[in-house]
Amino acid sequence: MNLAGKKILLGVSGGIAAYKSCELLRLLQKKGAEVRVCMTESATQFVAPLTFASLSKCPVYLKSGAVEARPFQHIDFPRWADLYLVVPATANAIGKFACGIADDPVSLCFMSCNCPRFIAPAMNVAMYNSPAVKRNLEALRGFENTTVLESPAGELACGEVGQGRLLEPAEIVKWLEANSVILSVAHCAESKDLPAVPKAPEPPAFPVAQDIEPTLDKTLPGYGKKVLITAGRTEEAIDPVRYISNRSSGKTAVAIAATFLASGFDVSVVAGPMEAEFPGGVHVTRVKSACDMHAAVLAQAKDADVLVHCAAVADYRPKAPANEKIKDSRSQLVLELVPNPNILRDCTAARLEGRAKPSQVIVGFALETDHFKEHAAEKLQKSGADALLLNAPVASGSGFGFDDVRYALVRPGADIPEMKLGSKVDLAQEIVDFAKGKLDGRI
Repeated sequence: MNLAGKKILLGVSGGIAAYKSCELLRLLQKKGAEVRVCMTESATQFVAPLTFASLSKCPVYLKSGAVEARPFQHIDFPRWADLYLVVPATANAIGKFACGIADDPVSLCFMSCNCPRFIAPAMNVAMYNSPAVKRNLEALRGFENTTVLESPAGELACGEVGQGRLLEPAEIVKWLEANSVILSVAHCAESKDLPAVPKAPEPPAFPVAQDIEPTLDKTLPGYGKKVLITAGRTEEAIDPVRYISNRSSGKTAVAIAATFLASGFDVSVVAGPMEAEFPGGVHVTRVKSACDMHAAVLAQAKDADVLVHCAAVADYRPKAPANEKIKDSRSQLVLELVPNPNILRDCTAARLEGRAKPSQVIVGFALETDHFKEHAAEKLQKSGADALLLNAPVASGSGFGFDDVRYALVRPGADIPEMKLGSKVDLAQEIVDFAKGKLDGRI
């Protein structure tokens, strides 16, 4: 069955396999499908909703609400869909479906859904073989218009081997394309004249799934190109338990990484400490200090087509960190600080000196709290970057830890635009569009 033009609702419940749903979303998009996402609250502990919002270009339906939340999302989302995939489906989610419990977005959509529904279980082998899960799966196989994609045996996240492994995203897409009988039934919730959707036949047995690399789509603009992104914050040690840092959550970098990934780029990240999580398919190098980040970036930057310096790097570090915890004597403590290396300037110097690709596109960040345009223009000129993303955390409900931010993309030789309030997904798309335009000569 051709998935092009299909509207697919992807339900994500809270298991370690949730990261594979990011890959599934991208594979469905490559087939021409339009995808929206709903998540349980526990699923957000494994993959940040911002990741799915970035990839799907649509707000995620969450129990806590979304930017464009409406009071009837539990009806509107499944009514919009041609088919509903729950990947992964945990034992908890399966139990809710079987027993008619609807207290989160994924189970609410299952309850109100009239289109074909597909459930891909994922859990530990002991849970999968428990009487309760077996009973619930058997009940779901008897539900009208519902198909259980059988879980193959294999190595599980816990290290055990057995049934309960999530069917690989590429295998799920392959199965959907092969089973045209299920997907060929028209879905229209507004019409009462259409015949009922027939009960889905049992799926064929699947072989043991191996780790499958995502199919590289040569039609995407980023195919064959590499982007390196710095993310999060840095921590500069004062002693073994104290450090100098800042409030960066890493959400902006996650949005940028996800948007480059959706455009077909090979995405690598050098990340300091942060709360947000990257989608599957992103290569992440973890660091803590500014010096560590400097070394990691310079080692990887030479092969990158695009560099995005998004991390909030400490400008200074203690000159002589203590080897033992500094005792609290309530007396005045004086710290001598020394400047950290400037990662952005050293990368532009490497490009200028031929130690990196001459066509490399470099985008820096400037977070300012006052005299925005003056400070941004000065930093852009000193850095030698191709563009600077000016942002400010001063608007209510935006900046650190929020999904919205005030920003403007500043370019050499052009007037600095007024900052606008938008989502970090919008900010990411503007950076990706600029990078693609520079690489293909349109900018």
